[in-house]
Amino acid sequence: MISPVPTQINVLYENPAWIPPLQEALETEGFHVRLVHVNEGSIDPATPPPQGVWINRISPSSHTRGHVHTVELTRQLLYWLESHGRRVVNGLSAFELEMSKFRQDLVLRRHGIRTPRTVLAVGREHLLEAAAAFDGPFITKHDQGGKGLGIQLFHRPGELEKYLDREGFDAGPGARMILQQYIRAPEPFITRVEVVGGRFLFAMRSSTADGFELCPSDVCNPMPADRANGRIGATGLFSRSPITAEDPLVQSYLRLCNEERIEIAGIEFVEDARGNRYTYDINGTTNYNRTLGDRIGVDGMREVARYVRWAAEPSRLPRRIAC
Repeated sequence: MISPVPTQINVLYENPAWIPPLQEALETEGFHVRLVHVNEGSIDPATPPPQGVWINRISPSSHTRGHVHTVELTRQLLYWLESHGRRVVNGLSAFELEMSKFRQDLVLRRHGIRTPRTVLAVGREHLLEAAAAFDGPFITKHDQGGKGLGIQLFHRPGELEKYLDREGFDAGPGARMILQQYIRAPEPFITRVEVVGGRFLFAMRSSTADGFELCPSDVCNPMPADRANGRIGATGLFSRSPITAEDPLVQSYLRLCNEERIEIAGIEFVEDARGNRYTYDINGTTNYNRTLGDRIGVDGMREVARYVRWAAEPSRLPRRIAC
């Protein structure tokens, strides 16, 4: 028996371009959707938040769209919501994990999942010192990443030194940079596993032949002229991966998401020539490509909306956290 749908779903967002597919799916499920743009504002801790279920759709790349206050304000908003006992899908715990690739590496390791060697460094001297300790090629990326921010490949520390001295060099929010072992894949693609509500949704391959900006959303990947050849966007070729829910790595991801309170995620790994799989990214603000979805018969955002219906049942609302 389907439970009554709450009158309001509150969506925290900063990128309006990503909202239509989610809003459409939620409204199809019968929800009333209230959009809450996050960048500037005020919060009164004594005032209770509006009723309803809240969905966190704030991305670590928000600062690249001029929303430089979004992440810090979201931290306070999520704590406020959870302090007042509101149900938040991908709440503060999941959000903090998404905002740091360093923390993601720690969590993945804690769950016994193989990761590339990873070092966090702040400051030129410490970046070069960390680079000198790598035996072989390595990449850099922003600790608060998204959109492939700061990703560069280096074969020796001297190359990094020149990169750091380049005009316009950007170390990312807080100047926190990640140096990570480069995993050479025999074929130029990574695999992304989509999880919704503790359930495996599907896995897809994303080509890295054109770079590492691999956002799968339709906005990030406008349909090109060669659609008939299967090309889905300017940044890569998306196809379904043969991985299933029974795969041991997928099972590890599901356990991780359950224990770390991550309800919606796209988790990425790369496989080397020996078949070793290295997991390196957990995306909480995951998007779905409708063209691929139509091809494989999975509507990602509709699955999210159905999960929200289940999560909105009164028996699943959390107790107020201690402040």
